[in-house]
Amino acid sequence: MALTSPQLPYGLRQVVLFPLSSAGVVGTGVPLPASQTFSFSEEEEFQTLRGDDRDVAIHGRGPKCSFDLEAGGISMEAWQVLTGGTIAETGTTPAQVKKFTKKTTDARSYFKVEGRSVNDVDGDTHIEVMKCKITDTLEGEFADGEFFVTSCSGEGIGDANDDLYIISWNETAAEIELS
Repeated sequence: MALTSPQLPYGLRQVVLFPLSSAGVVGTGVPLPASQTFSFSEEEEFQTLRGDDRDVAIHGRGPKCSFDLEAGGISMEAWQVLTGGTIAETGTTPAQVKKFTKKTTDARSYFKVEGRSVNDVDGDTHIEVMKCKITDTLEGEFADGEFFVTSCSGEGIGDANDDLYIISWNETAAEIELS
């Protein structure tokens, strides 16, 4: 069956974070566990030139995206992509220990985020924000009777090809490839 327009994406099936090197090379993807929310909005700041008692011109500074992510549980590998810290594993079973360390000198990293939603009739819809950075809070909460939920928000800017975000419809649903 051919793609029809409009598509009706439903729910959230998968969110993957891809680290970006300083040269913009996309690394191996890290899935967010139990993805709950991936929202984004395009925005742009504008300046208006006034003269002769009227608006003469309006110019934008270029579009960017704001995004929010939420996922159940905690993945140290995902936190590393989001924040730049380090992971160390010690010991052997049954005494293994895995530690994530964030230093004050660790800068937040750039990454790409891709989310996937199944369409109501067939296939799926993927959204990729090409070059992101957490510019607000990254948080989680331990609470009585509640699961830990990781949440963060930030901004996306254009990559080296000036791509800001990509929306793709697939006639046949396809999971996000990690590499």
